[in-house]
Amino acid sequence: QVQLVESGGGSVQAGGSLRLSCVVSGSGYISSRACVGWFRQAPGKEREVVASMPTGGGSTTYADSVKGRFTISQSNAKDTVYLQMDSLKPEDTAMYYCAARTYWSGACPKLPVIYGYWGQGTQVTVSS
Repeated sequence: QVQLVESGGGSVQAGGSLRLSCVVSGSGYISSRACVGWFRQAPGKEREVVASMPTGGGSTTYADSVKGRFTISQSNAKDTVYLQMDSLKPEDTAMYYCAARTYWSGACPKLPVIYGYWGQGTQVTVSS
């Protein structure tokens, strides 16, 4: 079992920054070839991937809408995943979720259904 707990959401004005954190614990995560990702879901819209990365090293991927503004990273101990969000826009308003998929090789998947572990989410609201 893997547990994920997000924090760091809030309300900011357009152009501002926020850093989301996701503390990850549980067996099978740190020791496995895992993928971790940040997803978001706005009211009335489908959940979409924002950024993802393999925990063992490799290429990070970003949604086109956040490239150059958001950065995903992890702590050296691999027990915390971050999403630095800069130049925020009103369209970034959503509930943001951290998710993990253990025992995965290759590029991290984009489909939410492939990720078996999810946090409870943290709300990000960007006002114009």
